[in-house]
Amino acid sequence: MSTVEKIIDAVFESDEDFRRILSITIKEDLNMNMAEFAVEAGVPASTLYKIMSGKREPNVKTLRQIIKTIKRLEGSEKGEFIAVIAARPVLDNISETKKKICGNLCTIREYSATSMEEAIIAAVRAEREGAKALVCAPIVSPTVEKILRIPVATIMPKNSLFEAIELVARKIS
Repeated sequence: MSTVEKIIDAVFESDEDFRRILSITIKEDLNMNMAEFAVEAGVPASTLYKIMSGKREPNVKTLRQIIKTIKRLEGSEKGEFIAVIAARPVLDNISETKKKICGNLCTIREYSATSMEEAIIAAVRAEREGAKALVCAPIVSPTVEKILRIPVATIMPKNSLFEAIELVARKIS
């Protein structure tokens, strides 16, 4: 469930849920304080503080501005994201689904693949879904670079390769 969907669900649950989810979104997901978010949203800081303290309920216009701003800041308004194609165990090690890069908050979307064919299909699907760039394994990157129009970066898991070699060496000794 996306951040915006969580906020909308919270609006219908209770005022407390809405304030809690909005606070988490602004502080943790967007890495902003309330004053910075108020400026981005074009909502007076005093209004946002009153909403967050429970002294005022947001009107529809304010709620619309809040949600539109979160979408824009997340890059999800246009579906902008970076796709990562890898096996499920590799994807499970990704702890962040959003990362601030060059001052912009980038969404990271995972695509699980267990074969070359699945990786190629996932790459094409990611581009069709709006990926702005792709990260994948070296075995598939030369192929997808030829068929995609977006930048492709290759995962070079040097440390994990040596860890795997050490692990298998321990198993055979």
